[in-house]
Amino acid sequence: MDQASLKSSDALLVVDVQNDFCPGGALAVEGGDRVVPVLNRWIKAAEAAGTRIIASRDWHPAGHVRFHEQGGPWPPHCVEHTPGAEFHAALALPQNVQIVSKGTNLQKEAYSAFEGTDLAERLKQQAVQRFWIGGLTLEYCVCQTTLDGLRMGFQVHVLLDATRAINANPGDDRRALDEIRRAGAVFEGELDHE
Repeated sequence: MDQASLKSSDALLVVDVQNDFCPGGALAVEGGDRVVPVLNRWIKAAEAAGTRIIASRDWHPAGHVRFHEQGGPWPPHCVEHTPGAEFHAALALPQNVQIVSKGTNLQKEAYSAFEGTDLAERLKQQAVQRFWIGGLTLEYCVCQTTLDGLRMGFQVHVLLDATRAINANPGDDRRALDEIRRAGAVFEGELDHE
């Protein structure tokens, strides 16, 4: 399947393509900005097909439980209203993009775009049954959003060439792919390892 498969009843979910996850950011993914041109092609196709476009973002309060100073695993990143939390400047999100902010609770981790948000309700209200997903990072926010979507009964297509892994532990990307494959996700394209 490809971009021509998009329907008006689908959604395209762009996950956390934010400055802090791209080269030069506080929690940079190697080559994270390389997902942008791939996602832009999908965004263009989605606009042409009348497919809903949703962009999730980490939107953490300062001192979030995920951050090192609170005993969490990550350096401070995507703090609300900072340049690091902004979407990558080259990401061609349309004016009518639906934005989902996650990780907004100071005391809760939220890797999935469904956790602590109204995303599930939005999709159900719009009669979406299938969504296509890409963004950052594969083994955390893309993986957890995919798993939650599958558990909620959505068909999920993962755009492999539109996602990158941080691989804090070697092989995390492969383990995530195995998990979401077993859960029933459909893979589109090839994972870019360069």
